[in-house]
Amino acid sequence: MWTGQGCILTTKDFTILEFLQERRHRLSDAYAALLRAKLNDATVIFRDDVPANVVTLNSRVQFRIGDEPPQTRIISHDALQGFVGLTLPITTLRGLALLGRAAGETLLLPRDGVAPPERLLLEEVLYQPEAERGKMYATKRPALRLVHNTDMSAASQPDALSFGEDDDPGPSAA
Repeated sequence: MWTGQGCILTTKDFTILEFLQERRHRLSDAYAALLRAKLNDATVIFRDDVPANVVTLNSRVQFRIGDEPPQTRIISHDALQGFVGLTLPITTLRGLALLGRAAGETLLLPRDGVAPPERLLLEEVLYQPEAERGKMYATKRPALRLVHNTDMSAASQPDALSFGEDDDPGPSAA
């Protein structure tokens, strides 16, 4: 059976899972056990420190169940956040299992009754919001340059202290 060893969660994702655990009366036994193991064994880190190959909320992942063809889904908070076939909520056993795991890991999920465990392979993290956020801030922006018209002589520039008829300099004088 799967254990939470090696699971990496952002502080936000960990808090959401804690909230789900508080509502455990609505959870199946297998889901509650997986949630408890994930919370107990997780390494909790800030979102800026999470590796790009680790699944976080709103990550787009490619995974395979047993020998079936790969599937691509967005890990979502709950079923209401997305469209059928596009998202995989963490309120499902598969969604919860993938959260916090790294690309290349294989997980064994328990099934009801005497059926053998389900093998779930996380092939790739195609998109992770935290990694994209880091790329955006890491992009070096060009330095600002002061641009002015060098053709204007001092005589042709308006007198900064001339206010016409009104001698009130306005709020800038304060």
